[in-house]
Amino acid sequence: MKYIFTFLLSLLIFTNSNAQRMSHKKHAKNKKFQIRTVAFYNLENLFDTINDPKKLDERSPIMDIKEGNRAKAYWAKIDNMAKVISEIGKDKTKTSPAIIGVAEIENRNVLEDLIANNHLKNKHYGIIHYESPDVRGIDVALLYQKRYFKPMSHKTYTLKLFDDDGKPYATRDQLLVTGLLDDEVVHIIVNHWPSRRGGEQKSRPSREKAAALNLKIIKELKEEYPNPKIIIMGDLNDDPTNSSLRNILKTKSKKAGLPHGAIYNPMDDMFRRGLSTLGYRDNINLFDQILLTSPLVTAKKDYSTYKLYKANIFNPRYMTQKKGRYKGYPYRSWSGATFTGGYSDHYPVYIYLLKEKE
Repeated sequence: MKYIFTFLLSLLIFTNSNAQRMSHKKHAKNKKFQIRTVAFYNLENLFDTINDPKKLDERSPIMDIKEGNRAKAYWAKIDNMAKVISEIGKDKTKTSPAIIGVAEIENRNVLEDLIANNHLKNKHYGIIHYESPDVRGIDVALLYQKRYFKPMSHKTYTLKLFDDDGKPYATRDQLLVTGLLDDEVVHIIVNHWPSRRGGEQKSRPSREKAAALNLKIIKELKEEYPNPKIIIMGDLNDDPTNSSLRNILKTKSKKAGLPHGAIYNPMDDMFRRGLSTLGYRDNINLFDQILLTSPLVTAKKDYSTYKLYKANIFNPRYMTQKKGRYKGYPYRSWSGATFTGGYSDHYPVYIYLLKEKE
């Protein structure tokens, strides 16, 4: 009798446990998720055909093209940029990015032409743009699909730099945008850090100062928002292993054990595996990056609020140069005074944010 009771009790426990597992699996299977794409793209000298006397925009490649051919090159460039943006993340979200930061644009006008293009016009993008003090007129901006993202506030931060003679020189501002991604407050910092002109070592302090300005912005956000969800994106002109990221921003390469408030860099592992977003002087670099603060990252599959699902480089075959000097590099738009029919000398980068629907 004792053995029969023990057997029946074990059977009951097993049956109940199995039923719970089946119920859990069924619940997990029935979960529905919401997914959004957040991206960044350096548009490689997206300048208009009008010479602005207040800028050195005549240094842009399009101004070297014969005047009668400039308009044709401009509209072809616009169409190419719009085509790429329309496809980023589309395989999973069935639409273009909810939010995309852009760099190397001249003004608001080129952005208005971009979002009015046939590839994008039905996405109803909004624009957040400020004129930067950069002498060539190069700016950063944020585009957003109005149905997914609602801006609450935005401002720019000027990076103060000085040359060897102690004279100040201008570069791109950093753009901060705070808004609602669906119903969650997120903060996006769009960057285009100083170039490596003069060599990596000589120019390194400028990018370290750019990283320090990011830290200042993050500190301000933390004073106003508890545990803010911050996305840092841009052409950083540094790889994930350089001092601006490792030593100043103190980025982390692993989700597991990510300290509270730390910055996770999903591009770190990509760079380690030899992936890149551009080629420069026979080197491959991953200058285009998207970083996230810890509230947007989870080592476990907890998607009760938006969390990072996956990070990628968008580099379909048509965006890669097939022959010539730049074979294997991103298919650039400009070669001297010629529009090549290409896209950009950078690949875009993007992340998927995922959360469980209620």
